[in-house]
Amino acid sequence: MNYYDFIDKINREDLGPIYLFFGEEEYLMNDALEKLRAKYIDNAFDSINFIKLDERSSNFDSLKNACETLPFMSRKKIVLIKDTNRFIENQNLADGDFFYKYLDSLGDHTLLILMDYDGKINKRSKFYKYFHKKDLLVNCDKLKGSNLSQWIGQFLKAKQKEISYANINYLIQESSYLSRNININLYALENLLLKLVDFSKDREIKKSDIDAILVKSIDTNIFELLNAINRFDIEAALWEFHEMYMANEPITKILHMIIRRIRMVLSFQLYLEKGYSPKEIQEKLQVKDYEFKIIRGQSKNFKKEELVNLMEKLLEIDIKMKTSSTNDKLLVEMFLVDLCNK
Repeated sequence: MNYYDFIDKINREDLGPIYLFFGEEEYLMNDALEKLRAKYIDNAFDSINFIKLDERSSNFDSLKNACETLPFMSRKKIVLIKDTNRFIENQNLADGDFFYKYLDSLGDHTLLILMDYDGKINKRSKFYKYFHKKDLLVNCDKLKGSNLSQWIGQFLKAKQKEISYANINYLIQESSYLSRNININLYALENLLLKLVDFSKDREIKKSDIDAILVKSIDTNIFELLNAINRFDIEAALWEFHEMYMANEPITKILHMIIRRIRMVLSFQLYLEKGYSPKEIQEKLQVKDYEFKIIRGQSKNFKKEELVNLMEKLLEIDIKMKTSSTNDKLLVEMFLVDLCNK
């Protein structure tokens, strides 16, 4: 089940005694946990009825003691293990039948919540399969489509802010939340929304507000940087590089993003030479429609030999950064100037 299915279960009070949360969005896990606490635990007795076990020092007996103690003046007791993988490994519980028999015996007064917020649990393991078979998995991956639009709309509505559906979509696109290559989560998106609320004051959020607040994504910068290189435009190339640098993007990250994009464009050309269709190439590159459109377009601006030469020079810079005490920023700037002056 996904996050919204689980919230629906909370509202219908149709919950089992144990669930495993997993996925990229720790925000959704924590939000679901807070909704459980609000639903079942009186604030006055929260410290008694909400137990968070330390994954490093707790053991199986600690877990049993926490789960078997009855709640006090509340309908349920919630027991949380946040770093589940560490707890399971420390106690060697993954393959023990006694552990799963105990989980099957948990009473209705207990809600045991296990979290895999860092994706370390092996999905082929007996532990994961136990939860999968019993439909006790709660998928907290990144929100997509209407779920993401709904989340943004509801967040802003709670802040008494209005925004059009078109501007919600624009915000999603420009925020790079759905990018596979940029680590932006709901906490970062929430921070952006709070800035928009404050910036727009007492009026509806407009596209111009989004443009004013949103820092241009590194993906967009890389696209424009490569276009500047293709035009041999030194000023524009250095401007795009400095934009990323001033946005506190690490030099190594900028370099690796440039290398990745050039490798993708070169791969597109090589697959095309071998007779693959654009659809087959996209599958091999494993990129989304938006990025594939950019890669396909940029492949027309470079010859294969130019791309190979770019890759060689960039890899030389990467080695220098890792093996010498040179000024990384200066290295990249000299590369751009040399390239545009060729």
